[in-house]
Amino acid sequence: MQALKICEGVYWVGAIDWNLRNFHGYETEKGSTYNAYLILDEKVTLIDTVKEGFGDEMLERIRSVIDPAKIDVIVSNHAEPDHSGCLPLMKAIAPQAAVYAAAGAGIKDLSAYYGDLGYTGVKAGESLCIGKRTLSFVPTPMVHWPDNMVTFMTPENILFSNDAFGQHYASDERTDAECDLPEAFIQARKYYANIVQPYGMQTRKALDACAGLPIQTICPSHGIVWTKHIPEILALYKAWAAGEQDDTAIVVFDTMWHSTEAMAHAIEDGMLACGLKPRLYNLHHCNNSDIIADAMTSKYIAVGSPTLNNNMMPSVASFLTYFKGLTGNKKKSIAFGSYGWGGQSPDQVAEQLAACKCEALLPPIRIAYKPAAEQLAKIAEDVAAAIGKN
Repeated sequence: MQALKICEGVYWVGAIDWNLRNFHGYETEKGSTYNAYLILDEKVTLIDTVKEGFGDEMLERIRSVIDPAKIDVIVSNHAEPDHSGCLPLMKAIAPQAAVYAAAGAGIKDLSAYYGDLGYTGVKAGESLCIGKRTLSFVPTPMVHWPDNMVTFMTPENILFSNDAFGQHYASDERTDAECDLPEAFIQARKYYANIVQPYGMQTRKALDACAGLPIQTICPSHGIVWTKHIPEILALYKAWAAGEQDDTAIVVFDTMWHSTEAMAHAIEDGMLACGLKPRLYNLHHCNNSDIIADAMTSKYIAVGSPTLNNNMMPSVASFLTYFKGLTGNKKKSIAFGSYGWGGQSPDQVAEQLAACKCEALLPPIRIAYKPAAEQLAKIAEDVAAAIGKN
């Protein structure tokens, strides 16, 4: 395993996790990478480490360039274990290495995980000369933990961006100039929606803090390195952080005997009649994290569930819990569902959507047993009329 050169004296020495399929409930169907970066200068510097269990892969890449024992500086941009898990290993190999982290939260979090490894706290505006290069530290709290920071290196103008601009995307290619670029953008969107979205305000502040930097390369903690398409990924982050919405709508449902599913299609028809682009997600087949990537920019959301033992379906409850934790902007909403004798689920769905700060377009829609053709036509008509007024 060889280190991969990003530019003269700067190398990617991370690890590729081809088999990762779940990250805190986020389906990572493309795996991921844990990115660490090695800088050869008067002070040999390592930016972040990798997840525990991948240390040998990182060390082998470092050894292809230099003896790991010669590392003088370790910068920990974020204490979460997928970034810092091998920090104790690196300190055992290079005990003289100084560890820099965000003053306050960074040192607190690293100490909680690994004990006192001799940390140096850095604040906004502080910098570190490592020889020909200078590292400047920019706190980015809550993008997406309190301890987050990014590191900007001159004169190469490289932004080591931590979780910002990352993707859970395993690939042999290390840059946007080499990889499957459409896939990288898809995974960047999904990553933002599932990891960063709740912190739009903080992300805007972080983008403002980095706005004056003459960035030529972005090296995130996951996925590929941005070298050629920096304006595009910056523009996407600005739009996502601003909560911009488009003309899409999502219809999310589970169904027992296809009655709620038929209602979902009637709602789809009403949306189509208004020129919207609805996307239907049957929770029996679709993962919450994929739905959230589309929900992030949609203006409308409809959620439906049959009534099961006086409750909504567990899959719908799961989605609404996930949605509540991640929704970054207010949406227009519709709650719906079928039932046999109880009929509680549409109201329960409506309550949960209201808790997500969604604005109801219609009272909860409920139909007993199997919907008739005229009932479905009425749903489509009512939905179209409600959207037309909004």
